[in-house]
Amino acid sequence: MTRTAGTQLADRWGINPEQFWLRDRLPERPVTYDEQKGMWNVYGYQEVVRVLSDPATYSSDTARLLPERSEFTEGSIISLDPPQHQKLRKLVSHAFTPKVIADLEPRIAALTHELLDDAGERIDLVSQLAYPLPVIVIAELLGVPAEDRNLFKEWVDKLLERSGQFSLVEQSEEQDKQMEAALEQLGHLSDYLGEHAAERRRHPREDLLSKLVQAEVDGNKLTDREVVNFANVLLIAGHITTTMLLGNTVLCLDEYPEQKAKVLADRGLVPGAIEESLRFLSPFATTARVTNTEVELGGTTVGADQMMLVWLAAANRDPAHFTEPGVFDVTREPNTQIAFGRGIHFCLGAPLARLEGRVALNILLDRFPGLRTDPAHAPEFIPAPTMTGVRRLPLVLK
Repeated sequence: MTRTAGTQLADRWGINPEQFWLRDRLPERPVTYDEQKGMWNVYGYQEVVRVLSDPATYSSDTARLLPERSEFTEGSIISLDPPQHQKLRKLVSHAFTPKVIADLEPRIAALTHELLDDAGERIDLVSQLAYPLPVIVIAELLGVPAEDRNLFKEWVDKLLERSGQFSLVEQSEEQDKQMEAALEQLGHLSDYLGEHAAERRRHPREDLLSKLVQAEVDGNKLTDREVVNFANVLLIAGHITTTMLLGNTVLCLDEYPEQKAKVLADRGLVPGAIEESLRFLSPFATTARVTNTEVELGGTTVGADQMMLVWLAAANRDPAHFTEPGVFDVTREPNTQIAFGRGIHFCLGAPLARLEGRVALNILLDRFPGLRTDPAHAPEFIPAPTMTGVRRLPLVLK
């Protein structure tokens, strides 16, 4: 197997060895069955797009195979199928229209400058910019205090540390402990958002949380659990993707100085650098679906009621779809990466994440064109094998 630039980056920084796609080790077959976990894995780009584009065949209601954990999926937009999915998505789509997103640009720019004003010669990009920037923006949209962001970070970090692959076949005590620990952190966030939702029922404001508690679907208001689970998704997904996107893009530009030079010479390449970062180091490696019927996929027959792990990150490195997938190229065209998903569940906050990434990266390069990784302190990556992103990225700015 030929080593590529992608393999060198993964090995240099010691990225989780389970993330095979970063090391040019995609399975020979696009669809395989894991007997130990009792799940199907979908790796090929064509097959992944097919699954994500067909909600009638491939359901997002994975909780039906995990009924004891369904309390955290009730009303969660990522777990719903049509027609309920479209109805709930419509409730918040007005908060993410092109105009609403575009109008946030001055606030995002001001926050970025404010967060960087205290920077000395060295910073940790994650704690000083990549995390606080998107979490403040989404907190302000929801209407929860942005100053509570350290609480969010504590809960979400612990949740991510315990997020990984699990088995439907071999139920171990350790797996149960990991799941319980993750649900405990999600419970803390749910309780927090539940208190704010209850307050909005009494005293509505002009924020997204108020709109959720006032909204009706088919003449019925959302239950407290539905409101909280919906808000959970918005708060968690509303900042994690941007945090990883920004950190990963800066890391890639540092790793490939010739690509950074292109971006510095032509800022019109910043969006392309972000798209290539999303493909090259896809933040969320997997999503899950359940088959509604028996299907043929990737030359394989899959029965009904089967859990599928859909590997977005592997699909983004599929050599059958991308030319030289292990090469980081900010001028890649076309770049049909699917880090934000595809189909009806395409990430609602993708335009906001792209805007935050573009604004923050331009300001970083304006203020610190010579920024580079700190040779004395290596980056630290999120340990979960299903996520690719730095949780610490020490940089030298001057």
